[in-house]
Amino acid sequence: MSGPASSLPASGPPRPRSRFVTAAVLPALAVALLWSVFLLDEAFNLGLRQWAVLPRHASGLPGIVMAPLLHADTDHLWNNSISLLMLGWALMYFYPRVAGKVVLWSWLGTGLMVWLTARANLHLGASGVVYGMAAFLFVSGMLRGQRTLMAVSLLVVFLYGSMVWGVFPIVPRLSWESHAWGAIAGIILAYRHRHVPPAVQDPVVVLDDEDDEPPSGQGGEADEVNEAELAWKRRLAEQAQRAGGYDPSRTSSTGWHGGSFPE
Repeated sequence: MSGPASSLPASGPPRPRSRFVTAAVLPALAVALLWSVFLLDEAFNLGLRQWAVLPRHASGLPGIVMAPLLHADTDHLWNNSISLLMLGWALMYFYPRVAGKVVLWSWLGTGLMVWLTARANLHLGASGVVYGMAAFLFVSGMLRGQRTLMAVSLLVVFLYGSMVWGVFPIVPRLSWESHAWGAIAGIILAYRHRHVPPAVQDPVVVLDDEDDEPPSGQGGEADEVNEAELAWKRRLAEQAQRAGGYDPSRTSSTGWHGGSFPE
């Protein structure tokens, strides 16, 4: 009887997941967290909005951390969710080395400056972080000068160019201070980290130099002639050795010295 058949794995080692997909994981988790906080607050009437930023009041200091997690209504949360998902993915995909710093400083730095300088109203929402990411992506692409990153900058302008009006005190109930300080934070971070290499580089174009190539046909014929000449000399040397030691490489000596050819 034959031995037991060996089993082979059905497939090879697992492929690494594409960065295109993994870059969306953290932004998606952040959006899920925002919706969870909002739904819990609505379902159990927790009154979490009291933890928003209240400028220059000690009771408003926790809002520096809590405010981006809180939203006034579903429209406010929905708009920020889409922006966080798209801009967060772009940040993680193109600038993963500094993505955490951009989010952290856009979050805490914006909250602190709003607490110090904004109107004495409750300020809440993740708009400051959104503006920080958008400004960072736009300015980083312009500063680095790579075609791919500049295309990202133009895409940000195309999709979110109207956000620029949010940094001006036009709408009374809009926290334009959060928007302005978020954008300022993004610009500062883009300049500060302008030398950190992105995860995506422009393709390198390799140009062929046709002048360095030998003319067609000449190289092959020269090689064939050299090979034939070497083979002829090799056969001639072998025949001379069998005939008595004649060395064709020393044909300049024609005299006899003791009955043998010179060595």
